[in-house]
Amino acid sequence: MEESQKAQLLGRYIVIDPDICHGKPTFRGTRIMVQHVLEQVAAGMAWDAIVQEWRGSISKEAIAEAVRLSSQAFLEHAPEYAAPEYVLERVTA
Repeated sequence: MEESQKAQLLGRYIVIDPDICHGKPTFRGTRIMVQHVLEQVAAGMAWDAIVQEWRGSISKEAIAEAVRLSSQAFLEHAPEYAAPEYVLERVTA
């Protein structure tokens, strides 16, 4: 396997492995995609319920890491998500 095709650990709990879930970020040792858990968090699901939903395969610490990493990525790439139809204009008094 080439260097670029090896699994990459993004944190303590999150990994990207080209051989698992088409290289999408998953929780280490599982096939649970980080995206699915973040969608549950965004929907307002309690973290304890998320852990239970996935039968304890992920922990609240793993969820916290996913939230932290996604927040960091958003802050670094926020301008890429700007919708041109929502341009704010300054109002002068």
